[in-house]
Amino acid sequence: MLPESIPVCAHSFPNQLIYATLFSIHRVKMKFRIITGVFLCLSVLLPLFAGTFEKVYDNGLKLIVLQDHRSPVVVSQLWYHVGSSYEHEGITGVSHALEHLMFKRTENAAAGEFSRLVAENGGSDNAFTGKHYTVYFQRIASNRLELCLRFEADRMNGLIFEADEFKREMDVIREERSLRVDNNPLSRFYERFIATVYTRSPLRHPVIGWPEDIQQLELHEAKEWYQRWYLPNNATLVIVGDVQFDEVDQIVTKYFSRIASRPLQPEKIRPEPPQNGLKVIQSYGQTSTPYLLMAFRAPSITQLDDPTDAYALEVLDGILDGGASARFSRFLQREQQIAVTISAGYDAFERLQGLFTITAIPNSGISLEALKIAIMEQIDRLKDEPVSDQELERVKAQVISSQVYKRDSAFYMAMQIGMLESADLDRQLLNNYVTKIDSIDAKDIQRVARRYFIETELTLGQFWPEHKRP
Repeated sequence: MLPESIPVCAHSFPNQLIYATLFSIHRVKMKFRIITGVFLCLSVLLPLFAGTFEKVYDNGLKLIVLQDHRSPVVVSQLWYHVGSSYEHEGITGVSHALEHLMFKRTENAAAGEFSRLVAENGGSDNAFTGKHYTVYFQRIASNRLELCLRFEADRMNGLIFEADEFKREMDVIREERSLRVDNNPLSRFYERFIATVYTRSPLRHPVIGWPEDIQQLELHEAKEWYQRWYLPNNATLVIVGDVQFDEVDQIVTKYFSRIASRPLQPEKIRPEPPQNGLKVIQSYGQTSTPYLLMAFRAPSITQLDDPTDAYALEVLDGILDGGASARFSRFLQREQQIAVTISAGYDAFERLQGLFTITAIPNSGISLEALKIAIMEQIDRLKDEPVSDQELERVKAQVISSQVYKRDSAFYMAMQIGMLESADLDRQLLNNYVTKIDSIDAKDIQRVARRYFIETELTLGQFWPEHKRP
C-alpha cells in the first residue's frame, strides 16, 4: 500500500502517534472498506493535485503546497531526507538522537519554547524518525502557520548543542530503548530477525540504534550529522490545508531564503548481496505464545524498470490479507482454525530494498511448522491457480478505496507526498495509483507469486515461549 502510517519512534509524546506492532512488521494496516461503485468512480476522477503548487528556492529548499479549504487548519511537515538507512556502524541511532535535540535551545528560542507556543495557539507538534527521513510537523489554525515556519527555519540553521542537554536526552533515549526493545523479548527477536534478513544493507539498523552505539554516541557526532544533512537543499517542506500558495511562498521566503545551502556529501550504501538460500532464525523468550515471522525479499518500485510487479504485489497483499474475506482470514483463521492472528505487509514505495512480510500466531495445539506449511499452501495456490475475476475485482476495489478514504486526511496526504519525495519518487504516482492497480490481472498475480515467493528469498523467524525450550 502507499505509505499510510508512522512506523517509527516519536520525539517525546508516544501516545500521540501510531506505533506499529511487531505483528504488522512496523506498519499499521488500514482496514479495507468497500465503497459503492458510483462513489469510487466519482472519487478517482477528482484530480488529487488540482490545488498543488511547488517551488524550489535558490538554496535548494523544496516547497509543496496542497490547498485544501474544507476546514481552517493547516498541516506543516518539514522532511529532512536522512534517517537510519543513512547511518553506519558506530553511530546508529544518531538521526533519532538529533530529532530529540531539535526541540532544545536555538539561537532565538529557549528549549521547549516552540512546542509551548504551538500549544498556546491551539495547535500540536511532534516529530518522527524513519529509515529514510526525519520529519517535524505541526497541525494548527491556518492563520498561525507563520509561527511554525519561523521556528522551523530557526532550528534548521541555529540549533545550539549543549553537553548537559545532550547527556539528558541520551539518557531518555537509552530508557526508551530499554522499555520498548531490551525489556521486550519479542521486540528483541524482531530486531535480530531484521538483522538476519539484511546482512550488509543499512536497513538492518534499528531506527533507535544499536545499544552499544547509543551508549557511546558523542555530542560532536550528532552535531556533525546536523551540519551534514540538515540543509535546505536536503529538505522538503509540505504544507496541506486552508492556505494560499502565494502567502505561504512569502512566509517561506522571509524565513528560509537566508539559510545558505552547502554541497551534500555523497551517501555510501553497501548493497545487499543475493540471498541464494533460506535463512532461519530461532529463539526462545518470555512469551505466552509462539510467533512466526516470514520475510520474502521483493523489489520496491524504485528498483524496477517496469513497476507492474510492485502494483501486482500490492494487490496480492490484499488477496492474502485484505479484511475478513481475504484468504488468510477466511481459510487459516475461520475454516482451518490454524492461526489466531495473521497479517501480510508490503510497501511498494521504499527507497531501498523491499520486503513482503507475513506474521502469525498459531492456534493452541498448532506447531509453527504446521502454520508455515499452511501459509505456503496459500501462496502455492496463487502460483498454481489464477485468481478469479470476481475475487480480483473485489480486492482491487478494496485497495483503491483505502487510498480514496485517506484523501480525507490532510496529515496523511502530506505524509504520502513527503514519503514519495524521500524515496525520490514523483508524487504523480499518487494520481496514477488507481489506474495502475486497476490494470493488474490474474496473470500478473501468478507471475509475481512465482518470481518472489521462493525459498531462496525467504527469511523464516520462529519464536517460542521459554518453557518450550527442549
